Amino acid sequence: MNEKEALNKLYQAIISIDNEADCIAFLDDLLSKHELESLASRVYSAKLLQEGHTYLEVIEKVRISSATLARVSKCVKNGTGYKAILPKIK
Repeated sequence: MNEKEALNKLYQAIISIDNEADCIAFLDDLLSKHELESLASRVYSAKLLQEGHTYLEVIEKVRISSATLARVSKCVKNGTGYKAILPKIK
């Protein structure tokens, strides 16, 4: 299996999740605690930025590095993923 096929399998696995319990179990199996926390902090930071919080507020609240926050911010402004998914989050 090449990298593209492997990524497609991952995407298929993610979109097949239809409840929170399965999502938690899958991500707990898939990711280390640190990886999961890192992803969670990116999503939370993106949500805060989208709500109008400043970099300093987000860094203080989430404890994310300025370099990572800059990447998240770029994606929030120019990407399509956060724009599609963040409105679905409470």
